[in-house]
Formats: sequence, structure tokens, C-alpha cells
Amino acid sequence: MTDTPHDTAAARQERKRRRALMGITVLFLIAGGLYALYASQVLSKREETDNAYVGGNMVTLTAQVAGNVAAIGADETQLVHAGMELVRLDPTDAEVALAQARAKLGAVVRQLRERYAGVAQYEATVALRRKELQRAQGDFARRQPLAADQTLPLEEVAHARQAVQAAESALDIAVRQLGAARAGLQGVAIEQHPSVQAAKADFVQAWVAARRNAVLAPVSGYVGKRSVQVGSHVLAGTALMTIVPIDQLWVDANFKESELRNIRVGQPATLEADAYGSTIEYHGKVLGLSPGTGSAFSLLPAQNATGNWIKVVQRVPVRIALDPQELRAHPLRIGLSMLATVDTHDTSGPMLGAPAPATPSYMTQAPALSLQQADEAARSVIARQLGQGLIKG
Repeated sequence: MTDTPHDTAAARQERKRRRALMGITVLFLIAGGLYALYASQVLSKREETDNAYVGGNMVTLTAQVAGNVAAIGADETQLVHAGMELVRLDPTDAEVALAQARAKLGAVVRQLRERYAGVAQYEATVALRRKELQRAQGDFARRQPLAADQTLPLEEVAHARQAVQAAESALDIAVRQLGAARAGLQGVAIEQHPSVQAAKADFVQAWVAARRNAVLAPVSGYVGKRSVQVGSHVLAGTALMTIVPIDQLWVDANFKESELRNIRVGQPATLEADAYGSTIEYHGKVLGLSPGTGSAFSLLPAQNATGNWIKVVQRVPVRIALDPQELRAHPLRIGLSMLATVDTHDTSGPMLGAPAPATPSYMTQAPALSLQQADEAARSVIARQLGQGLIKG
């Protein structure tokens, strides 16, 4: 029996269908093998989380002295530079306190000048008493031989002896008065006297407080929150506003505890911000891992020693540094959501962070005042009260 043309066409169609299925199967197998290879060589060598947020320094500007707010130099969202005057307090109270400290310092110097002058007066009195004693002793020595041959009456000799005793007593009193006067003054100049130094320290403190009415920006950045109003009375330590240096940002990526086994310090990371989307990619590196989970540092840590305990997978913050050039090109804001991916191919790095550097990580000289200027102002007050210079003890 011979095959009909219809049967022959059906057989050819069946063979084509089998070949197509086999080809698709082979493609699926190849794709599966490639994906398995990709997963084992790539996906398994990286950790990814979308539980990541931008962090940064939020510098709180506080008042250093009490006073009424007279002027505010910047508002929220505005850029400020280090050293810029942001808040000015009414200087009246500080100027009055400085005037009182100046007057007190001058009064102490004048009182000490009187005491030093009193020492010189006591020294002159001692010298005078010594001369009087010498004169009384001389009179007694001349009269005593004359009394032996009854040239002078004994009563006059007795008076001469009493004069010597009175001169000795007067000299002793003068010497003791001189010692008492020298006790708190001898060996030190007026400028170095403890009383002057204490009054000088009060003057310097008042001088510094008078110049702290101008509250300066310690860093450059953007004002993030202003909590002070014109006319408000603030105390020392009152928060006035917050400054955020947006060039000092990082990312805290909260990885699950099961994802930490291959994360090491120094590993590269790629990040995407929800604010820019996947078109903008940031590059960074792992700086370190937190020494505890997020719940351990929370305000109310979880108490797992209870009867209804349910295991919850914990997360550990991993800090990732950002490229400063990329930050300048595409600025971020504190608190923005990020997608963080850490490349864990190289696991030779340490699991713990590096020791703190010997030099300060952050430092500012903007609000600092020159104590040398304050010392010169105090010396000027002392010099005016001394007149021609220091009186030595």
C-alpha cells in the first residue's frame, strides 16, 4: 500500500513540529544554564536592598548666650557659608555685663595699688621705729654710767630704760604690721596677683559673651529648619536652626542579617535614587557596618523574652560613602529613598570598620574667638589703672 500525498505532507509537518519543540527545549535549557551560571557568578556575588536612605550631618545652630533675637540672616532652603552671621541677639545685656566686669577689674587693681602703697608706708614706719629705738638705746647708755656715780638721779635713768622698752615694743608692732601687709603681696606684681587674675578672667568671659551675640554658621550648607523668630528670648543652648552640608552625605542601607555574611568594608556599591530614577546611577563603597541592629538602637528596643515571641528578621545598617563629584552633579537630600547594590565578589576586606583617624573628622573655626584680643583688652584696662606701670611687691 503506497502513501498518499496527504500522508506525506502530514509526516513532514510532524517532523517540523518536533524539530521546533526540540529547538525551543534546547533554547530553554541553554537559557536556564546561562541564568544558572549568571546567578552563581553574578547574582550570588551581590546584595541588594531598597531599604536604604540618604544620611548626612545635620548641624544644629544654638545660642551660646541668652538674649533677645534682633535679626535673622537666613531662612530655610537658603545656602549659607561658614562664618556667615545667621542670628544676632540684642547686645544690651552683654554690654552692661562687660562694663561691670571692666569696672570690677579696675577697682581690684586700684585696691591693690593702695595695699602696695601701704606696704611702703609700713616699711617707712619700721625704719622710723628702728631709729627711735637706736636713739632711746643711746640715751640709756649715756645715762647709765652717770647714775652709778650719782651724777644723775635714778629716776631719770629709769625713764630712759622705759623709753628703750617702749621703742622696742613699737618696733615689734611695726614689724608685725609690715609682715601682715606683705603676706598677700610679696613676690608678685599687681598684674599677676590672684585677685587681679580672677577679675581679669571675669572680664575676658564678659568680653567673649558680648561677641557671642552674633551667632555664626559653623559650616557651609543649606538651612533645613529654622525654629527661631525675631523678638524671641532665647537661652544659652537654645536650638535656632539646622544647617545641612549636602556635600557630606552618605547612604545607610539596611540589609537583612542573612545578607551580611559576604559584605566587607571597601566593597564597591551602586545606588539609585527614587528622586532621579534608574537613569542616574551613583557609585560608592562600603565604609562600615553598624555594631548593632536597628532595633537594638531604637528608642524602645524589642523585648523578645516574652511568651508570645515571634521571630522577626533583623536588619543591620551598612554605611556607604558616595562620590562627591556625583553628588555635586546630582544633589541628594537627607532621607531620600535609595536602591543599594553591593558587589561582594571580593571578600578579602575586613568585616569591621577602620579605627578612627588621629585628626578630627569634622572641624570648624568659624565661631571661634581670639582669646588673645580679650587678653589685650584686659591688659589695657589694667595698664590704665596702674598709671606709670606695674608696682612690684
